[in-house]
Amino acid sequence: MHFTVNGAPRTVKAAADTPLLWVLRDELGLMGTKYGCGVALCGACTVHVDGEAVRSCQVLIGTLEGAAVVTIEGLARAGSLHPVQEAWIETQVAQCGYCQSGQVMQAASMLALDPNPSDETIDAIMSGNLCRCGTYPRIRAAIRLAQAKMGT
Repeated sequence: MHFTVNGAPRTVKAAADTPLLWVLRDELGLMGTKYGCGVALCGACTVHVDGEAVRSCQVLIGTLEGAAVVTIEGLARAGSLHPVQEAWIETQVAQCGYCQSGQVMQAASMLALDPNPSDETIDAIMSGNLCRCGTYPRIRAAIRLAQAKMGT
């Protein structure tokens, strides 16, 4: 299986029915993508595949030939954090931090597709990413700050 991860070409020999999450963590050593529920309900494992936010626990490696995968480790570019990452830090969103990589990846995808989402859109799109600590107001504030940083 050949695809790119964070801009680097990768070849993996995992069985086609292996979830992307396990390839990222176990074979490629990218530990930022977290295992939460394993059934795509919590969003902790969110990554981008060809620019779209997906739950890596449910994406089978056999479907990724030629795809471009971006994890939380690859969201920053040229030594600069992504505006969503900057906003997360400045807003001090994280408490325990377990869900945060998935939250950041979902928010970055949302802003790439809709640079000016309404509060209702933010709530709807982010609702699939659970935060056990309940930092939802700070998550929305960080998204608004990232939006401002992106000039929208």
